[in-house]
Amino acid sequence: MTTAGTRPAPTTRAWRNAVFVVFTLSGLDIATWLGRVPSVRDSLDASTFTMGLLVLGMSVGSIAGLTFAGHIVARLGARRGVLVAAACLALGMVAAGIAVTMDWGFAAIWICLIAFGFGNGLCDVSMNVSGATAERLGGRTIMPLFHAAFSVGTLAGAGIGALAERFEVPVALHFVVVGVLTSLAMLVAIRWFGEDRHVEPEPTDTSPVALPVSRWAIWKQPSTLLIGVVVLGMALAEGSANDWLPLAMIDGHGLANDGGSAVLAVFLAAMTVGRVAGSPLIDRFGRVPVLRASAVVAVVGLGMLIFVPNVPIAIVGVVLWGLGASLGFPMGMSAAADDPRTAAAKVSAVATIGYVAFLAGPPIIGFAGEHVGLLNGLLIVFVFIIAAGLASGAARERTATTRPGDGRTGGDPGLPAGAAGGADRTDTADRRR
Repeated sequence: MTTAGTRPAPTTRAWRNAVFVVFTLSGLDIATWLGRVPSVRDSLDASTFTMGLLVLGMSVGSIAGLTFAGHIVARLGARRGVLVAAACLALGMVAAGIAVTMDWGFAAIWICLIAFGFGNGLCDVSMNVSGATAERLGGRTIMPLFHAAFSVGTLAGAGIGALAERFEVPVALHFVVVGVLTSLAMLVAIRWFGEDRHVEPEPTDTSPVALPVSRWAIWKQPSTLLIGVVVLGMALAEGSANDWLPLAMIDGHGLANDGGSAVLAVFLAAMTVGRVAGSPLIDRFGRVPVLRASAVVAVVGLGMLIFVPNVPIAIVGVVLWGLGASLGFPMGMSAAADDPRTAAAKVSAVATIGYVAFLAGPPIIGFAGEHVGLLNGLLIVFVFIIAAGLASGAARERTATTRPGDGRTGGDPGLPAGAAGGADRTDTADRRR
């Protein structure tokens, strides 16, 4: 029963669906920028290294957003975190589009991308924390499906971007329409977010974690750093494609601007398929075997793109690269959020480590590409994918998980009885080891 002025408690299903919407819109925002990178380069008449520095602006903003996200989400909740993020995303995208079309230059675009990146980083942590809570309450693996929704958004954004490139739609018009509409839609969706701040364990939980855990002390835990390596490697595998694949296909394989954007859409489609298909595989085999297999597939696909001077075979490699990179980030987020008591702090820390790939990756690959070509510059990604595969053991499911809604986890007091859906499932962690 609710009183006047209070928000009705959402069901687990409504909460989950709202998280799906936010993930999709976040992906659409990111791909809107990525799909117009060729036009931005032409507008600035920029070198490969200069474009790497430009992308660095968004990465700097994202790191700042991630750094503050743990504090914002812990204090205000994930729902309000998305609210703030939506405003930053709209402001940054609209301003960046105007700066490109009006020829305001590198510095103006760079500053706009910092605001856009801040919103992206804050949204990333907020929606992952809320999604992990909805996953626990639902009783089955759905985090890869949330990230599949993100990939659907990126696929739509890349497709729209390719069309905008082909028909030479002004970047300002493109960014204003997408930025405003997606942010307004996020504000509508978060009405159905649950209050994740209230999902706390009961005092009867006897796990050896000392509480409360400082949001800075979480960095000292070895599991945080190892999961961070997994996310770092797979984020670089994903992010390097987002940043450089269109230009690598244009410069390395001779495609036109619209062809380069179209190949990015192929990569994002493969990411989407991998994430949709990945959830049952994770439930059956566990995170660690799936992560190791993903690393192998990503390395093979990336090698085909770099070493085979044939466009159709390179595109097959792009598909394998996308499939291999698809599950690393969501599995890392699930692993970081396994313990609801430290979820916000650990997700923020792990995501921050992962975003080092987006911070350091663009200029490093751009610098290498300037000297040896973009395709050869992507060899840097190999090392980090291998490291992610080697560190994947840290993402193993907890051996003793509490079942949502059974009276041992405290549950969300805002959720009606039975909303957890999968509460009567037995723990499957032992068969995942």
